[in-house]
Amino acid sequence: MISVVIPTLNAERALAHCFDGLIAATVKGLVREVIVADGGSGDETLAIADAAGAHVVTAPKGRGSQLAAGADAARCEWLLFLHADTVLEPGWEGEAASFLERADFERPRAAAFRFALDDFGPAARRLEFFVGLRCWMFGLPYGDQGLLIAKRFYRQLGGFRPLPLMEDVDLMRRIGRRRLTMLRARAVTSAERFRREGYLRRSARNLGILLLYALRVPTNLLVRLYG
Repeated sequence: MISVVIPTLNAERALAHCFDGLIAATVKGLVREVIVADGGSGDETLAIADAAGAHVVTAPKGRGSQLAAGADAARCEWLLFLHADTVLEPGWEGEAASFLERADFERPRAAAFRFALDDFGPAARRLEFFVGLRCWMFGLPYGDQGLLIAKRFYRQLGGFRPLPLMEDVDLMRRIGRRRLTMLRARAVTSAERFRREGYLRRSARNLGILLLYALRVPTNLLVRLYG
């Protein structure tokens, strides 16, 4: 029923953990295929994907292009876009299955998971709270919260555009708050970048990039600012 699409670029440290979160859903028959859309990895990413039985497609570097290529290769009627450094917590498959059972193709909806970090510190909890607030107020989850969407609806929206950055916000804005369901299950993402750069600095930069994007600053400039 679901094709999982994972964009990768030198993701050898995280990819196996991402696959671990899909095992139960695969055993239950909910996930039928896993597609790794690679942007030119030079490490063991492709070997790990092959060993796990994933289907590998290659695409020009850039998450938008890679996600679009993965969706084009998918064979199932539902798509689940998932970042390589994100692990869906146990039990997510039951909630996802309920969402699929309630699907109305005349009034299509998409779904995302709750944001969480693999860090036990108070800074991580504060960030999770503010991300939850953003999702509640604006209906704007990011790509590290996953996206579950019918392929038909995805195509009606025009799919992921070949953007080097903000491809997730671009698609979420087309989905719209009223057509988005926030699931209770968590998507647990690596906090490595926040720990390395500092929670406040990283969060402020992310917010700044979002504001500049809303002001229509060209994405090639945003990429340089994002680093």
